[in-house]
Amino acid sequence: MLYGIAAATSALFLAAVLAALLRSPALRLGLVDRRWRRPVPLSGGVAVVLAVGAVGGAGQWAGVALLGDGTGRLSAGAATVAALGFVADVRRVKTRFLVGGTALAAACVVPYARTGVAAGLLAVGWIVFVTLGFKALDHADGLAGTVGVVTAFGVGICAAAEAMGGLAVLLSVLAAALTGFLTHNRPPARVGLGACGALFTGFVLAAAAVTTRAGQELGSGAGVLFALTVIVAADVLLVVLVRRPLLRGGPLLRGGPDHLAHRLRRLGLTARGATVVLGVGAFSGVLVAVLVHLGRVAGSGVLWVAAGALIVVLALLRIKPHGPRRSMNPQVRAQLRVRNG
Repeated sequence: MLYGIAAATSALFLAAVLAALLRSPALRLGLVDRRWRRPVPLSGGVAVVLAVGAVGGAGQWAGVALLGDGTGRLSAGAATVAALGFVADVRRVKTRFLVGGTALAAACVVPYARTGVAAGLLAVGWIVFVTLGFKALDHADGLAGTVGVVTAFGVGICAAAEAMGGLAVLLSVLAAALTGFLTHNRPPARVGLGACGALFTGFVLAAAAVTTRAGQELGSGAGVLFALTVIVAADVLLVVLVRRPLLRGGPLLRGGPDHLAHRLRRLGLTARGATVVLGVGAFSGVLVAVLVHLGRVAGSGVLWVAAGALIVVLALLRIKPHGPRRSMNPQVRAQLRVRNG
């Protein structure tokens, strides 16, 4: 218990300090994101990965937090995915490269002995979906970090309930590191998460959730996993519906202002307001997932989460991503011009 508190506190301050220290080198090396029409250094993701790795490694070296519950394999897979993300931040890479690398890492961490081969393969696909979904979610200041913190706490509670202490500590450290990163990522962001941090966060959360729910009934397990990451799923669904060739006449993976936060901004919300609304949505889904996992709520509770997400997606789908420039705030107009995935 005491180690968990100390580890989380250390990760929070370490991530905050590293994000600030690495900001200037990232600018000099050109490791930036220009989606807001200004260079935002992508030192936040590297800081989160280094903070989680340093705190976890220190605990392992000191013998106070022995890796168990498959946490060692999960950490190795997450480090591999983070390296892929760093390559994507430095230079453009094709999506299939990220998909293939993430799928290979996921295949090495799924506990097939508890899931079975068929369910294990489905779990691999779901981990890839959530990991890349988190990368896509990193399109607005503070959004991916906020959703990541909320989800990490939820999955951590589920892991603790299953007596997976090592996994629960890892998730608390991740939540704390993301909190430290968010001190620099509040709108307008001074640093960004980037593919490195987004893929790392998504992979850890998805793989940890699969490990926690492994061995449970397939339908109930799938419902809990969906509720834990409802914002990621809703964001991907909205983008898919908007970018279908029948609707937009273009490729599915083309960049554009088609995400949840973009549509909420079109309703008049500020950047911070959109992040808060989506953070509340993530918390609602996580709360239902945790209650179902603990047996406090029937498994059908996740159906309400799914229905709510579908209603929101269909409602936002009716909002046009572009509008008359004279009626738009200049900051909103600049954001809508940006091509991002």
